[in-house]
Amino acid sequence: MTPWLVWATTAATVVCVVTRPGRLPEWVYAVAGALVVALSGALPWAGVGHAVGEGLDVYLFLAGMLLLSELARREGLFDWVAQLAAQHARGSGRRLFALVFATGVVVTTFLSNDATAVVLTPAVIAVARKARAPMLPLLFACAFVANAASFVLPISNPANLVMFGTHMPPLPQWLARFGLPSLAAILLTYAVLAWSQRRALAGAVSAEVPMTPINAHARLTLFALAATALVLMLASWQDWSLGWPTAVMAALAVLAVSLRGRSAPWPVLAGVNWGVLPLVAGLFVLVEALRQTGLVATLAGLLRDQLQAGTVQATWVVAAATTVAGNVANNLPVGLLTSATLAQAAPPEVVRDAALIGVDLGPNIAVSGSLATLLWLSILRREGEHVGFFQFLRLGLVVTLPALAAAIALRLALG
Repeated sequence: MTPWLVWATTAATVVCVVTRPGRLPEWVYAVAGALVVALSGALPWAGVGHAVGEGLDVYLFLAGMLLLSELARREGLFDWVAQLAAQHARGSGRRLFALVFATGVVVTTFLSNDATAVVLTPAVIAVARKARAPMLPLLFACAFVANAASFVLPISNPANLVMFGTHMPPLPQWLARFGLPSLAAILLTYAVLAWSQRRALAGAVSAEVPMTPINAHARLTLFALAATALVLMLASWQDWSLGWPTAVMAALAVLAVSLRGRSAPWPVLAGVNWGVLPLVAGLFVLVEALRQTGLVATLAGLLRDQLQAGTVQATWVVAAATTVAGNVANNLPVGLLTSATLAQAAPPEVVRDAALIGVDLGPNIAVSGSLATLLWLSILRREGEHVGFFQFLRLGLVVTLPALAAAIALRLALG
């Protein structure tokens, strides 16, 4: 009965993380699921400790990015950026949409997709109200760019660290393999999304958006973000782990801003959603339990069968499978399971890369597909905005499928 217990517990955990019955934080369900498999003996406590320890680099990376995002939010940096975009739009809805999307590309690339969802979205909502701009197109821009730009760099999505673990390609290799596919994904996502929202964006918006001057603390925060990006680019170039550099740079940034303002750093620490860390740890434990049941070995065998039919076919099948699974069960647990499967199957590089594209870009189809989109949806509800599941699904299919197909085709063409 042990395999059935693990499978049922994992399925129930994923459903609860996505739907949040009782409105409890997502991490509660993940930790509860991990405790069930541990207390039932389905996974020995030594295995639990090993699974949790495997995610150290991911926890450090997430902690650093969460700290930097909260620091930027508290100092009003993203509010200032959104106001700047509204002023440069010069009364054009289309231009404002393009500027918001471009800002999302930059934020996602260097601060991860979660930062775009958590920090940029509320700033865009505030500016859209002041500029009397159509709200939904700008909100959709924040949601879709968060995943479309999430494989520009290794640091653009925590799922990248989950997928590659200690085998992260150095930056030159990463750019050679993902540069053109990510560019295609971004451009096609923008083009199709802008086309789908063309009527709403046709009108004028207010050009008189008051600017809040950027203060010394915000400038220091901006400098800290730029310095962190440079350090992480260097770490990626040298093929170092990304967790420690991210955490150290974030801690230094918080300390520098606190010293500059002669204030305690505790408000920044208190504002961070630390629940993301036990959420990821719980999912690591569940995936390790699934591996013990033989599910990973079975999936690896199926992948080897596909490879016998040809690398091209296997590439498309893997991309489709990770896309569908990510939208149904959320891309974070799917990424963990996929990573374990790829480690056993040892497929060609292009197949592994197609799996990452499916895990990163594929979740743009459903609002439940990625943690970033779930965070985006919770912010919308808090701000009194509403996007329905099927409303997002219809748009997600139209926007995502061309971008996904182009990214996979380009990756195959690169060999």
